Amino acid sequence: MKFTVSKEALLDGLQKVQHVVSSRTTLPILSNVLLVAADGRLRLTTTDLDVGITGVVSANVSRDGATTLPAKRLVNIIRELPASEVEVSVDAKNVASIQCGPSFFKIIGLSQDDFPPLPDFDGAKEFRIPQALLRDGLKKTAYAISTDETRYVLNGIFTSFRDGKLTLVATDGRRLAMVENDLEYPASQETDVIIPTKAVQELQRLLGQEGEVLVCLSDNQISFSVGESLLVSKLIEGNYPNYRQVIPGDSNERVELPREATLETVRRVSLLSSDKSNSVKLVFSPNQVEVTANSPDVGEARETMEVAYSGKEMQIAFNPEFLKAPLQNLEEQTVYLDLIDEMSPGVVRIDSSFLYVIMPMRVTG
Repeated sequence: MKFTVSKEALLDGLQKVQHVVSSRTTLPILSNVLLVAADGRLRLTTTDLDVGITGVVSANVSRDGATTLPAKRLVNIIRELPASEVEVSVDAKNVASIQCGPSFFKIIGLSQDDFPPLPDFDGAKEFRIPQALLRDGLKKTAYAISTDETRYVLNGIFTSFRDGKLTLVATDGRRLAMVENDLEYPASQETDVIIPTKAVQELQRLLGQEGEVLVCLSDNQISFSVGESLLVSKLIEGNYPNYRQVIPGDSNERVELPREATLETVRRVSLLSSDKSNSVKLVFSPNQVEVTANSPDVGEARETMEVAYSGKEMQIAFNPEFLKAPLQNLEEQTVYLDLIDEMSPGVVRIDSSFLYVIMPMRVTG
C-alpha cells in the first residue's frame, strides 16, 4: 500500500487511538496500530481486546492496502518529522518506508490478518445522546470511580437508561457522584450497564460540544460513534450496589459556598494535612466558615471565609482530595453543601441535576 498524508493530520489521528495500546501485552500485534488505506482515507485502529478505537484521516492513497505497525514507535517518528507531507509505502512483507523531506525511516510491521476484529453491533440497542450532555456528565462523575480492583464492579461508571432519563453514577465507597438528565428513548430499551474506566477516559478524549454520539449496546459490549471515530468496549459484568440508599434524606443545614474561593481555601489549608491525619475541618458559624488542618507532626493551617450560613454552629471534617474533586470539575459559581450532623455524609449540590455524597472523617479534638 502507498499513501501521502499531512504530518499534522496523521499525528492527530494516531494520538486519538494510541492510548488504548497496552505496554504490557503478551501478543505483539496488540502493540500495533492497524492502518487501512482506501478511497482517499486512512483508517487507524488499536485494541487491547477490552477496548478498541478507530479513527479516520484524509489521505492521498495511490495504492490500497492494510498493515499493522508499532503504535508508540510510529507516533514518536511522526511527531519528530519536519512539518510537511509524509509518504508511506508498505511492501508485501509489511515493511513500511516513511519519507518526509530529508528524513527516511523503515519500520517492520506485522500482517493485518492477525489483528483482532472489533465486535459487530448488528441488532444492538441504540441511543442518541448530545455530545455536550455526555461529556459534561462524565466530567462531573468520572473522578469518583474506584481504583480498588478487588471491587471490580466499582471500576467504571454505572450508566442507567430508565424512566426517560440517563443516569451516570461513580463511587469508591467513600464518596459518590451522580448526574441525571432527561433523554428520549423507547421504554423497551431500558437497561443498566457499567462502562469501564479505560473506555470512559477514551470517550472523554473523543467527545466534543457539538452534535450527537450514537451509543450501541449488545449483551456485553458497548460502542460509541463520534463523527468518524468509533470506540468499542467490553462492559463490566456484575451487580452495581444500590447507590440510592447512600444518598442522605433531608438535611438540617444548607451552606451556600462560592465554588472557586472554597476550592482555593481547601487547597491552601490542606497543604498542612498529613498522611496520618488527611483531613480538613470545616467549622460553621453565622455567615462564616473556618477551614483548618492540624497534624501534630507537621503544624496547622487555618483560613476563614464569609459564606451564606445562618444555622447552628457545627463542625465536620472531610478528606481534602474528596472535597476538592467536585469543585474542580464543576463550572457553576455557587455550590451548596447540605449537612445533617457531624457524623452523617455531606452532600454537594448545584442548581442542576448533580449531587456528590462525601463521607465525613472522625476528628479528635
